[in-house]
Amino acid sequence: MLLLAASNVFMTFAWYGHLRSLATASWYVAALVSWGIALAEYMLQVPANRIGHQQAGFSVGQLKIMQEVITLAVFVPFAVFFLKEPLKLDYLWAALCMVGAVYFIFRNG
Repeated sequence: MLLLAASNVFMTFAWYGHLRSLATASWYVAALVSWGIALAEYMLQVPANRIGHQQAGFSVGQLKIMQEVITLAVFVPFAVFFLKEPLKLDYLWAALCMVGAVYFIFRNG
């Protein structure tokens, strides 16, 4: 889970960090910088999924839902504190939907 969390920090910066940090740069400069950041994300994400699947015994569905929950947990503070977006009640509703997804993907049966 720590590798997934770390990879999501990189992913969030790769996907959205350029909106603030490279706002005046051309889109292709932002894309190249984002690709470089995304490489670091993949260097963490791939081993995280392999370890989670092969050693921890998580299914692919469980890994995906875990990643999405972590993504939301990383994205909301990033959006609020780094991008200065307002905190919206919709983030809470999205989190509640994710709780339901976690329940269904991890329940026995």
